[in-house]
Amino acid sequence: MNNKVNIFDTTLRDGEQAAGGSLNLQEKLDIARQLEKLGVDIIEAGFPASSPGDFEAVKLIAREVRQPVICALTRAHPKDVESAWAAVKGAERPRIHIFLSTSDIHLIHQLKKNRDEILAMAREMVAKAKKYTSDIEFSPMDASRTRPQYLYQILEEVITAGATTVNIPDTVGYAIPEEFGRLIAGIFKNVPNIDKAVVSAHCHNDLGLAVANSLAAVKNGARQVECTINGIGERAGNASMEEIVMAIATRKDLFNLTTGVDTRQIYKTSRMVSELTGFPVQPNKAIVGANAFRHESGIHQDGVIKMPITYEIIDPRSVGIPSSKLVLGKLSGRHAFKEHLAEQGYSLNEEDLNRAFAAFKELADKKKSVTDRDIESLLAEERRTVTEVYHLDRIQATCGDCGMATAAVRLIDPKGKACEDAALGTGPVDAVYKAINRIVGVPNSLTEFSVKSVTEGIDAIGEVLIRIEADGVSYTGRGADTDIIVSSAKAYMNALNRMLSSRLRTG
Repeated sequence: MNNKVNIFDTTLRDGEQAAGGSLNLQEKLDIARQLEKLGVDIIEAGFPASSPGDFEAVKLIAREVRQPVICALTRAHPKDVESAWAAVKGAERPRIHIFLSTSDIHLIHQLKKNRDEILAMAREMVAKAKKYTSDIEFSPMDASRTRPQYLYQILEEVITAGATTVNIPDTVGYAIPEEFGRLIAGIFKNVPNIDKAVVSAHCHNDLGLAVANSLAAVKNGARQVECTINGIGERAGNASMEEIVMAIATRKDLFNLTTGVDTRQIYKTSRMVSELTGFPVQPNKAIVGANAFRHESGIHQDGVIKMPITYEIIDPRSVGIPSSKLVLGKLSGRHAFKEHLAEQGYSLNEEDLNRAFAAFKELADKKKSVTDRDIESLLAEERRTVTEVYHLDRIQATCGDCGMATAAVRLIDPKGKACEDAALGTGPVDAVYKAINRIVGVPNSLTEFSVKSVTEGIDAIGEVLIRIEADGVSYTGRGADTDIIVSSAKAYMNALNRMLSSRLRTG
């Protein structure tokens, strides 16, 4: 049996389905390009039939990202299959992924069809997709709650019809590892033509067992795992790519398997996905959390100083986290800044480097020392300015327990004209947002506002995450600055610019 596990990344499809998550066309392409650098084998770029935006995103990624297989998801409907192919046909290696429910719960309550009808639909749609491409994946949705004998039957039928990958989804996160491992083993034992297809696993995290179930599947012969960066996705999320990859890499003694992932790109990819989706990574998250390689206990510190392996089973450098923090300051030069970025895996063109260095020098004037986390936040801030419609030029706010909060704002509009206004509010942030709204004049409602410190200390960068909603669509914005009021204004402008850019693209 093949000793390589293929990594099927569905961050751009299942990951984006997470409540509150939304990505524009350029952001999806940026993530896809980073996933290519990461070395994933398959990128599920989207669900083309679900919306014109998803169709265009899949089509763009298929054209621009050449190394991985580019996969389009589709229901078992003829027009959906045609849409999937139209979107993905420009890929170097296209794949069509068909899903269809197979559990009695779904058949009775959702599809209202019998098993024979489902078998016929599965056969017909796989055969139809096979006319377009030889790489066909089929997923019997809610497989972990499907009667095993029926699951074996439908897998045999779709493989005969041309499926080359059969994915076993634990759609609602119901399975327990031992049970899911038995299900995979049973498929190898009871599906006569299973040797003609790759067996895959797609596990959800409703009981916190997505990674454990995925690894149980791998132990029992699955050679593809479907996962997302940071484990984002529907409800409680998906199996976390970084946890699966590092479990296989760390426990070679147990799995004796490999993946094609460049693990040094993991941390950078995690930060990018967190930044662009607006979903923060909790500090205690395995592999990529802020506390994953931090030690506070004296006993642990003593052990790590003497020999890191005493309390660290993973070298942080192997996932792209520098083992030591190089501190930069206001006297640091452009060359040192560029070299430090290169060490952290960032490669900027001359224009972006000049802009980032100018922002770094401005930050260094405010802070005694600038840490790696500060620089990550700074680069994220620079990415956020690329699609500006309105530019935040100046802001001034006053507040106090005995006075009314006021804010004055100057924005530069799309024609380059300076627009100024002021407002009163219940607090300085409220006043800033009201002043901005008076200028931009686009109705929206603020649905989420959160603040966190990027680093420690009184001069730490404060990072603000907000979500606004307009016409039923949610837009995420993030901003960072040593001044929390400025951070709030940047975050709000980031969200507004996303909304305005989206409206300009759709006419």
